[in-house]
Amino acid sequence: MKRTAKILIALVVLLVIARLLLPYFVLRYVNKTLADMGGYTGHVEDIDIALLRGAYQIDDLRIRKVNGKIKEPFLYIPKTDLSVEWKSLFKGRLVSEVETYQPEINFAFSEDEASSQTGAEVDWTTYLKKLLPISINRFAVYEGRVDLTSLITQPRADLSIQSFQAEIRNIGNVDDKNNKLPSPVIASGDVPGYGGTMNFSANMNLLKVTPDFDYNLRFSNLQLTKLNELAREYGNIDFESGTVSVYSEMAMLNGKFNGYIKPLTKGMKIFKLNEHENRSVGKFFTELVAQAGTAILKNQKKDQVATRIPIYGTVEEVKTAVWPTIFGVLRNAYIEAFRGEFDNNITLQDALKNFKDDYKAKRAGRKAERKEKREERREERQKRREERKEARQERREERKKA
Repeated sequence: MKRTAKILIALVVLLVIARLLLPYFVLRYVNKTLADMGGYTGHVEDIDIALLRGAYQIDDLRIRKVNGKIKEPFLYIPKTDLSVEWKSLFKGRLVSEVETYQPEINFAFSEDEASSQTGAEVDWTTYLKKLLPISINRFAVYEGRVDLTSLITQPRADLSIQSFQAEIRNIGNVDDKNNKLPSPVIASGDVPGYGGTMNFSANMNLLKVTPDFDYNLRFSNLQLTKLNELAREYGNIDFESGTVSVYSEMAMLNGKFNGYIKPLTKGMKIFKLNEHENRSVGKFFTELVAQAGTAILKNQKKDQVATRIPIYGTVEEVKTAVWPTIFGVLRNAYIEAFRGEFDNNITLQDALKNFKDDYKAKRAGRKAERKEKREERREERQKRREERKEARQERREERKKA
């Protein structure tokens, strides 16, 4: 056998051995990286590597909170595929894409640290970069589940979004450098606990610490009877029937946002005359008054009660406008019924307006401060003139006496 042939065979054998051993070393590295993430720890069962595709698959990834009381893992992903995004490679950019299949994420909210599980205390991007040093340009979720436990603690209210599908594209802004919001985001899911669905779409800039965005969010046909625990606690009423859909648009730029929430109920019924079970006299009259108010404020033709709640402010301080909200109820009832759709009148410029208004307010404040200082200097000069005048008058009086 020729020497060249022996060398080729040896290289092939070495590549085969390296291919067989590589998943083992990668698995050890990944589990070592995930073992200590501050308050969380993670583990992976297996890793498969596809060298020709420039990809590897992670099987059964679990991340749990250390010393937490919650039995469900914070994150569980049966299968994750991480690979090079070839279409971007042809554009001269080495970026990756991540696809997750049937992931489950469990958020829990509580004042007790051991019963809380939000992941807010960990910088997840640090560990993601260790697992995948190439920048991510596309992220997708297939048939996922998002559980939010104790979203409202008293009484306890949970929210579960199932059959969750999501895709974020152009995260690394490979395609359009001049676009302020280069990353399109779409998501959808079922809300079985409330009998409705969720749809979300947005354009975002995810390269900033506080992302800029312009989103549309819709919860459709949530059953009002599923909200009775909250209604009893905060309103002393029960819903007998009806649905509510919630539409929201929001735009945020540089931490300042502007938008609205538009709740729209259909077929809402509160009072039932022959309901006797566990209903006190106070609750009887509360529900009667609520039903009467609904009848007055309802658009009779559409059988709906609705309003539009403006929301604006910063990430630190959220504000709402009361009078426009009240006028919205009256407008829906007596002027024009709100439509079950987005108004499509919120853009990134609206967030910029909020920024400009804040700038104008600060400028007006500085102008008022300068005016106040001028008044103080004028009063000080006037006071000194009066003092000099009094001093001259005293000297004249002294000369006359002399």
